[in-house]
Amino acid sequence: MNSDKKKRAVVILSGGLDSTTCMGIAKEAGYDLYPISFDYGQRHKIEIENAKQVAEHYGVSQRHKIIKLDFLRDFGGSALTDDTIDVPNVMSGEAEESEIPVTYVPGRNLLFLSIATSYAEVTGSEAIYIGVNALDYSGYPDCRPEFIHKVEEVIALATKVGVEGKGITIETPLIDWTKAKIIEEGLKIGVPYELTTSCYNGKAEACGVCDSCRLRLKGFEEAGSKDPIPYL
Repeated sequence: MNSDKKKRAVVILSGGLDSTTCMGIAKEAGYDLYPISFDYGQRHKIEIENAKQVAEHYGVSQRHKIIKLDFLRDFGGSALTDDTIDVPNVMSGEAEESEIPVTYVPGRNLLFLSIATSYAEVTGSEAIYIGVNALDYSGYPDCRPEFIHKVEEVIALATKVGVEGKGITIETPLIDWTKAKIIEEGLKIGVPYELTTSCYNGKAEACGVCDSCRLRLKGFEEAGSKDPIPYL
């Protein structure tokens, strides 16, 4: 547990734009960073390598935990974990066709936050940072403020620090920001966007047409900046 006065935070780090911005924001807030990433058999597994680079950039590679959750691919049910489901894209006209996108991974953030809570308790962290966003991904039920608040309540009931009154907060600084605002704020604090990826297809060069790429490119355009990663 944390015996010194330096505050600590676990950051759920995917290697993408939003989670890396959260990393930068937590750093700016004065936290010692404890990043945690998840290898859940995602189609875009390349993001794990990006997460490693981001952790190295912030000087916390030795604390970076990578957790394997292979069963999410075994379960399938998402375009990100099931090869029989295509990733929707702008060119095919399939992007945003349903209220809850096929890129939603059942139970993903619930699992991530549960495991991050365990890491937070062990490291004496008082906060968990997660880059959920209720604007750009409004169809994802596990990105809503209501979900985050309920998980915080469970943490207070189900952890030693919770019953002792110390608690662990879930910090969601991006939850009501547009993608442009996320990028603008990230650029101000030197977030290394060149080390990140957002493409759901998981190639060395981003496709530029999947929903995630489209939102990212639109965000950089509206922020008046050029996206530093390569695209097909």
